Amino acid sequence: MEWTGARYSDTPTIEVRTWIDAPPEKVWALVSDIELMPEMSEELRSVAWLDGAHGPAVGARFVGRSEHEAFGKWETTSYVIECEPESVLAWAVQDPAEPSAVWRFRLRPENGGTELSQWMQLGPGRSGLSVAIDRMPDKEQKIVFVRLREFEQSITATLAQIKQRAEA
Repeated sequence: MEWTGARYSDTPTIEVRTWIDAPPEKVWALVSDIELMPEMSEELRSVAWLDGAHGPAVGARFVGRSEHEAFGKWETTSYVIECEPESVLAWAVQDPAEPSAVWRFRLRPENGGTELSQWMQLGPGRSGLSVAIDRMPDKEQKIVFVRLREFEQSITATLAQIKQRAEA
């Protein structure tokens, strides 16, 4: 697990890695099935492709609906910005030019299996976290730290579930 940044304007990131005893094509089948992700997430409630898309490709869009006890319910549209089967899948949330977040899975063959990492970046575009920071600017670093910890726990749990499913 790696962290960078302390303020929202620093576009802080977090990355978590795991090794999976399964080939990249099997892991890719799971990470590229975005409609499966709500089953592996505490916050994400549903995901659906838009514009007739049925899977990831650069430029494809999907809508995600999420819920968090402190932030309530919200909906975002994400844009696939990188897609190399069995290697990388990344998407920008809301505005691809100024995303509220960027998420990325990377797969790499390793030791007869797959190293899978999930990385995310907050900002630079505004998000629900920006509203909390606007209300309590003196607590910005704490707000960012707490949210990154939540993402770390969520990503760790998601990767564990992907690992379990891929190795089954």
